[in-house]
Amino acid sequence: MDGNTDFSGVSDECTAEYILSNVAEVVERILTFVPTKSLLQIARVCRLWMNCARRVLRVQQKLTWVSASGPSNYDGHALCHSLAEEVENVYLLPKTVLVMVDSETFSGQDSCYKQKKARKTHHSPDSVEELNRLFPNGCDIMAIATPGVVLTPSGSHSGPPKEFQEGEAGYAIMFPRMEGVDIRPFHFCKRTISESHLEEAGLVNNPDLRVVLLFGYEAYKPGAARFLNQVLEPLARSKALIAGGHVENVFSPERECCGRGSYGVVGLALSGPRIQGASVLLEQDVSSPKAAEATIRRLKAANLPERNTLGFMFACVGRGHNYYNNQRNVEADTFRKVFPNIPLFGFFGNGEIGCDRIVKEDYTLCDTDTDSLQHGYTTVMTLVHLG
Repeated sequence: MDGNTDFSGVSDECTAEYILSNVAEVVERILTFVPTKSLLQIARVCRLWMNCARRVLRVQQKLTWVSASGPSNYDGHALCHSLAEEVENVYLLPKTVLVMVDSETFSGQDSCYKQKKARKTHHSPDSVEELNRLFPNGCDIMAIATPGVVLTPSGSHSGPPKEFQEGEAGYAIMFPRMEGVDIRPFHFCKRTISESHLEEAGLVNNPDLRVVLLFGYEAYKPGAARFLNQVLEPLARSKALIAGGHVENVFSPERECCGRGSYGVVGLALSGPRIQGASVLLEQDVSSPKAAEATIRRLKAANLPERNTLGFMFACVGRGHNYYNNQRNVEADTFRKVFPNIPLFGFFGNGEIGCDRIVKEDYTLCDTDTDSLQHGYTTVMTLVHLG
């Protein structure tokens, strides 16, 4: 503002109006306290506010998440209700959203097929459509139902993560556009798998590919194992970290290419020079808290920054308290002990995908064949740093 501007004799109301209409520094400072959804509406007021809002949005693009556990007192899953309340107050514009919910109480999977029947349950008042309405147009939503869920409570990176092997639980991780980070969702079934589609998803012929989160569904069907190998074989030859597992169902994106009961894979391909990853495999013989800590602590060798890093835990449904003499939350608590400031997410599924992969300077420990990437009664513990 011009230091010689004289506001004597001018009312406070007129002064405020002048400042909010002309002084970008003040407007921009005020807009930093406004949640993103309201910020997008404010940007329509005038050109100055639009430019200030754009600058604020560029600065505020840090990933966040919403998590919930039930039972819900509302018509719908507990996560849907929490998202409806909290998405209004987040300080980012999500580009990609990864949603995980328990398959026991979330019944939205009936909505994921093009040839669906008109059927609703207490927990599916068009839950998929409800999720889509919560996020901006053009936002990629990948929503998955699993037998169990691992989540960190909303609001704190250092909050204690929880394992839910039963009961209502779910989370949504919201990834904004980030400089140097490219996140591409993908979905393949036997009708759409091809070299060109793999390349389009960034899974082959992509020197910048760093991490692949991969989730198979209907894996027990005849032909599913051979199909999964078609996806894993080129990935195993790459330098990318691969982690995930077999889930109960995928209900977003809509599966227009295949019908009910068809097998396939979905996932996220993360590319870019800023991305780093590391993973360890808790083998079948890891069945005590001490052994779990020794394995998870090996992730420290990757020396990844804790800031802007996520932890993922993909465990077999047969592990959890069943594997640790009825002690609950062993692996999640152990992760927090080793990495107290990194939030942890994941699931209990029907098979795990991943391996030991720790990169340190010029040394890489990594299994590279498809058989060594698929497991049972194990846990794949992963770190993903987004720069």
